Amino acid sequence: MAITAKPFGKAPDGQEVTMYTLTNQTGASISVIDYGAILTSIIVPDREGNLADVALGFDSMEKYGAGHGSMGDTIGRYGNRIGKGRFVIDGVAYQLALNDHGRNSLHGGPGNFATKMWEACPVEYAHRDSVAFRYVSPDGEEGFPGTLDVTVTYTWDEDNNLIIRYEATTDKPTLCNLTNHTYFNLAGHDHGTVRDHEVMIDADVITPVDDELIPLGSYMPVSQTALDLREGMLLGEGLDAMDTCPQMAPAQGYDHNYVLRKGSAMGFAAAVYHDGTGRSMEVITDQPAVQLYTACTADYEGGKGGAHYGRYSGLCLETQHCPDDPNNPQFPGTTVLRPGEKYDTTTIYVFRTED
Repeated sequence: MAITAKPFGKAPDGQEVTMYTLTNQTGASISVIDYGAILTSIIVPDREGNLADVALGFDSMEKYGAGHGSMGDTIGRYGNRIGKGRFVIDGVAYQLALNDHGRNSLHGGPGNFATKMWEACPVEYAHRDSVAFRYVSPDGEEGFPGTLDVTVTYTWDEDNNLIIRYEATTDKPTLCNLTNHTYFNLAGHDHGTVRDHEVMIDADVITPVDDELIPLGSYMPVSQTALDLREGMLLGEGLDAMDTCPQMAPAQGYDHNYVLRKGSAMGFAAAVYHDGTGRSMEVITDQPAVQLYTACTADYEGGKGGAHYGRYSGLCLETQHCPDDPNNPQFPGTTVLRPGEKYDTTTIYVFRTED
C-alpha cells in the first residue's frame, strides 16, 4: 500500500488543493482531494485484470469549483432534501437556503461541505491506507444551528474495499445526515450509460415523493413496479418501463429513497453488476436507507479525458437517513444530533470481479 500527494490546482478562494491517491499492491486505487473531501477516482480491475476508472469526475480543480452535479462530493450537513427548507428542533424553527428550484433545501445548501477546504491527515498501514478529512462547520452556517465538528475518513485496502466513515459532534442540537455522491459506472467512467448495469437493492418499500421530489410521508411497496430491484434488474429495463410507474415521472428515471430491510444494523444494502467487464460492487452500511440516482438530468462537458457525461451516465447509491425526516418523525431513526452524542456511521463499497 502507498499514499501519494500532489497539487490539484486552487480552490475558488485561492487556497492550494491537494489530491491524495491510495494505491494497493495490485495497482487499484482511489483518489480524494481536500477541497470538499471529494472522491475523484476509483480505479479497479475487470475480469481480465484491466484497470479502469469507474467514478465519473474531472481532471481539473476548476470543474469541481463550478457546477459539477455533486460528483464525488461529501454531502453535508444534510444529504438529500428538506421540504421548504424548514425544520423544528425543541420548538425552535430554522429556515435554510432554498437551493432546489427555489422551493426546497438540497444537500445542505449552496455553501455545503463540498465547497469547503478540509484538513487532511493521511495514515499508512500494512494492508490498508486512510486519509481522514476534518472540517469544523460554524454555528449558523447555511442556517443550521450548532458548531459541527466533522471527520470523514476514506480507507482503501488490498481487497479493493472502499470504507467511508463519518464522525461528528455538536455543541447545540442540530441535523446531521452525511453521505457520498459518487457517480459509478462499472464499465468505466466514459462508457456512456449505466443502462447495461444490473442493480439489486434489498428494500421492499420506497418513500414516495411529490413532483418536487419531497417525501409524502408514507411508504410505497415496490412490488409489481419498475422500482422493484429486490431480485436485480437491468437499469435499461427499468428505465424503459418508466411510463408504467408514475413515481418515476418527476425525476425521469431513478431518484428514489429505498428503506432497507435490515434497518440500522450493519449489513447488505445494494449490489451492482456489469456483465461486459465482470465488475461488481456491493454496498454495506449501517444506515437505514439508500438513494438510487441514475444521473437523470446530467449534461456535463469536459469530464476526465474529455468525456461527456449525459443522461444515465452513472448511478449513485447514497446511504442515508430518509429525506426530509425532520418533518416526518414516522421515518426510521433520526438525524437530530445533540451535544454529548457522537454521529458515527460507516459505508463500505466492495469492488470485485465475476467470471
